Amino acid sequence: MTRGGPFVLAIDQGTTSSRVLVFNADARIVGAAQEEFTQHYPRPGWVEHDPEEIWSSIARLIPRALEKAGVRGSELAAIGITNQRETTLLWDRATGRPIGRAIVWQDRRTSEFCARRKSDEPWIADATGLVLDPYFSATKIAWLLEHDALGRPESSMAFGTIDSFLLWRLTGGASHVTDVTNASRTLLLGLKSAEWDEELCRFFGVPRGLLPEVRPSCGPFGATRGLDGVPDGIPITGIAGDQQASLFGQGCFETGSAKCTYGTGAFLLFHTGTLPIRSRSRLLTTIASSTDASLRYALEGSLFIAGAGIQWLRDGLGILKSASDTDELARNASEDGSLVFVPALVGLGAPHWVPQAQGAILGITRGTTAADLARATLDGIALQVRDLADAVRDDVSGGLARLRVDGGAARSDLLLQMQADVLGVPVERVAESESTALGAALLAGLGVGVWRSVDELAHVVRIERTFTPSIDEEQRTRRVERWRRAVRSVIGHHE
Repeated sequence: MTRGGPFVLAIDQGTTSSRVLVFNADARIVGAAQEEFTQHYPRPGWVEHDPEEIWSSIARLIPRALEKAGVRGSELAAIGITNQRETTLLWDRATGRPIGRAIVWQDRRTSEFCARRKSDEPWIADATGLVLDPYFSATKIAWLLEHDALGRPESSMAFGTIDSFLLWRLTGGASHVTDVTNASRTLLLGLKSAEWDEELCRFFGVPRGLLPEVRPSCGPFGATRGLDGVPDGIPITGIAGDQQASLFGQGCFETGSAKCTYGTGAFLLFHTGTLPIRSRSRLLTTIASSTDASLRYALEGSLFIAGAGIQWLRDGLGILKSASDTDELARNASEDGSLVFVPALVGLGAPHWVPQAQGAILGITRGTTAADLARATLDGIALQVRDLADAVRDDVSGGLARLRVDGGAARSDLLLQMQADVLGVPVERVAESESTALGAALLAGLGVGVWRSVDELAHVVRIERTFTPSIDEEQRTRRVERWRRAVRSVIGHHE
């Protein structure tokens, strides 16, 4: 399987682990290595990573993945990077050393600032496509400047999301660059211009000189220097944030195509082409991966609980020994669907955005079983995604025609059948489960001619199985209406 070069190396730097994968010219994985790293929780609501630990993991994993693939570093045609988005750090330009820890996207320490300035959200949303929330990078940068970097000259520091920091290290400090997808998640980038916005920088107190250069997701970002196992001069030609890389890796290149990644939470991205649609339904407008200077956009909806709901059944309630047992248990449930689980275990995400909401199970009787709860959990995941699909349809005429899926929870056949049933459209599971890393590899490979065009990539992405709706519209409507009543109850209880 290894033969079939040239080869592309993809770095997939995630929230809990770092992965390095080697792909051949058929876009198949021939070697991979992974390491988890430490999560730091210094205070309630704070989440931090040690950038040096992240870099060390990548530096170790690159030669390990190459060894597993049986590929020499000199055989690499290109390197691509995909990463956890929004996570923020500063480093010293002279030494490359981080200034304090990175503030992770999950961190809520700047909530008070965002709440105080909520009246500014409309113009910020118009400029960026995002909401004013601690999730994004701008308020994190301001916090780091006020605390960890206090007293340092601005000219001595550089800001980056994880991709930019890794690129700096991979190139021996030669490249301070990011791509448009990562830049679009900072609250500092103009959505239409794809340039740093001076008014936003002033509002958040972020000096323009800290920021990296912004480039398209596919193209020259720099070349390797001083790495173990890789010669100097290997081009780095693809970078994208994880969800945009997944959209690309699942072959969603055209307007109207959509994907959902089912991980701890779930992320649905709907490609809107060259048109940045401002959502009326509280979805985010974000920049999708682009292979040239022209911009591509997507609507994005994020859910807080998907696979985490299954983990709760296993770890919190003890009704599962393993997450892989979910389908078998749920298939023993009653078929009437009267049990409804709204999995707002950490609030409700898009399109409701009620972070203080709490979960609820409705319809419990003495006859309710563990199997019923397992099935209701899968149904709750699918119905949350239906809410996102409805929001897309409110913003874009016609909405979803089909949905491509990936992620750990997408291994559940029962979940995906439920998803097709409540959406009323085909659900396609891609053959390559590592579609986020694949997206980075495809972007990098395009940048050096491993693949000649996006049209060629359409034949590289393979569908493993398609799930088609198995219920009629009347049944679907009943399930969705019952779900909506339950969600209204949860929101009403919070209020």
